Amino acid sequence: MSDDHPSSTDLEEERPQSLVERLKRLFGGKSEGTLRESLEEVLVEHAEGPENIGQEERTLLLNTLAFAEARVDDIMVPRVDIVAVESTASLDEVAAAFVAAAVSRMPVYRESLDDVVAMVHVKDVFRVLASGETAFKLADVQRPILFVPPSMRLPNLLVKMRATRIHMAVVVDEYGGTDGIVTIEDLVEQIVGDIEDEHDIDEDDKLTTVDSRTFEAGARLDLDVLEEALGQSLRGGEDFEDVDTVGGLVTSLAGRVPKAGEIFIHDATGVRFEVLEADPRRLRRVRVHLPVLDADG
Repeated sequence: MSDDHPSSTDLEEERPQSLVERLKRLFGGKSEGTLRESLEEVLVEHAEGPENIGQEERTLLLNTLAFAEARVDDIMVPRVDIVAVESTASLDEVAAAFVAAAVSRMPVYRESLDDVVAMVHVKDVFRVLASGETAFKLADVQRPILFVPPSMRLPNLLVKMRATRIHMAVVVDEYGGTDGIVTIEDLVEQIVGDIEDEHDIDEDDKLTTVDSRTFEAGARLDLDVLEEALGQSLRGGEDFEDVDTVGGLVTSLAGRVPKAGEIFIHDATGVRFEVLEADPRRLRRVRVHLPVLDADG
């Protein structure tokens, strides 16, 4: 006697999958090329279906497409912004570093950031503090850390982090030096948007308007944002074509790390950059002045 009723397997095959279900399947060990093809397929299918996807879902898909193409060095926290502790640090020193930096993980290094040996998590440190233990060695609570090349694609790093359950990676150059760090939160943010967490750009890094011809900006502000506000292109010439941030532009104009109080002029536009804050390693904040218009302008 034949069974005319569809099996549960048939029903599963006939039931259209939701966007979220499709996305979850995409990260199941697919190669880089296959991942992009699958994402494009999902985007086209939902765009042409009876119910087009909403703006939030479309943004999620587009973010995921960009994620599939991006490299580790596109999103890493650069070396100058890394907060880390030395392997010989005391319990009080490590705890104070976590409180001051407001981060959940830190790399542990021996003598310099080019010799990172592990990472430490804030909950492990404060567990020791709560226990009242007096004998403390950072080596007793430190955890493994990953080492990855700048060229590694983000999906590959995400798979590696999930497989190893190690959620921080040091980005190392061809000589073994430290270029930056990436956490699993950095990866997730590329798809779902900003997560309030460590190494996020501070309010001080955003663009603020002083008056119609004067602005203030943090060094890490994307140069595109400033160009849009000024209505000027600041990337002309070979010296600036690879510059991504306001700090990078001003440092290129100076030819060195500038000092507070110095002023640099962008010759092509006449825009003046006044350095408000800087330390020996990097520029931090600038005031941007549009050129004064003459009486006929």
